[in-house]
Parts: sequence; C-alpha cells; structure tokens
Amino acid sequence: MVEIFNPNPTIFAPVKPLKCSKTDSLWVSDPSDPRADGDEAESEELIDQDEIFDLIRSIYDPEHPNTLEELRVVSAPQITVSGNRVMVEFTPTVPHCGMSTLIGLSIRVRLLRALPSRFKIDITLKPGSHQSELAVNKQLNDKERVAAALENPVLVQTLEQSLVNASLRGQPAED
Repeated sequence: MVEIFNPNPTIFAPVKPLKCSKTDSLWVSDPSDPRADGDEAESEELIDQDEIFDLIRSIYDPEHPNTLEELRVVSAPQITVSGNRVMVEFTPTVPHCGMSTLIGLSIRVRLLRALPSRFKIDITLKPGSHQSELAVNKQLNDKERVAAALENPVLVQTLEQSLVNASLRGQPAED
C-alpha cells in the first residue's frame, strides 16, 4: 500500500492564464518558429517569471489529481529570472511530503524540455517548508543525481504522468 502524505490538501482556484496561445514560442529564436529571422543575438526574447509559471502551473501533483498551481505548490512570485538563470522555489503541501523530490524533478524536466539550453535552472524548496529541505535541494540541483533518476523507467513513467497536461499552460483539459 502506498502512503498518502497529505490525504486532504487545500485546493485553490487557478489564476487567470496568460494571454498567449499554447503554440506561441516564448522566444523568437526558436528554430521551429517560422518568424525567426536567424539573427539570434538581436531576436532573443527575454523570458519573465509569469512565462515560467505558465510553463509549470499545469504539472500534476504525483499524489493528487490536482495541478501544482491548484495546490499552491508553485506561484509566479516564487520564480526569479535573472538573465539566463531561472530559479523556482516551490512549497510542498505538508512539511513531511515524501513527494517533494518528485515534484521538483517534474518542474526541472518541464523547464528543461521547454526552455533553450542557454538557461540554468535552480529548483529549491521554500525555506522552512520541509523537514528535509537541504537534502531535497541538494538532490534536485545535482546533475549526476538528476541524470540517475531519469534513468529509472518507473520514475520516468511517474514523471510523464505528472507532465501529461503541462503543455496546456493553465488552460482547462478538454474531456
């Protein structure tokens, strides 16, 4: 039997989605974007915290049928973008959440898939929000540990389930 770390989480209404199409590129230099003019230095568009939040808001919690936004695990004010560095701080629903590492890994994988490789991504727990904060932060930001985790087929399958609707970017899923 699987242990449920938070059987009755508080669910919040999602904030209003950004006014952009799901297919719009976040940067003009996207090679698949026909609008890209080839001059990467001048066409590179800056990405802000709202756009990063829009990318991760629809990730599902691995324990509940709710998004990280609905559980207030992530929010735009918890994201900092400085040049090519993206820092995401997230808040688990309970201080003893055993899914925190998996949630952080889901956020990292979503951003690695969505952002150009020039971005450095740091994922951390909100200070004081988890009893194993330092250990989880170390695991989430260690390249070797992340790579090893992504070689585990069971873990990858769980990640894929969390990310199944991440591309909806705040839009409701169609039934």
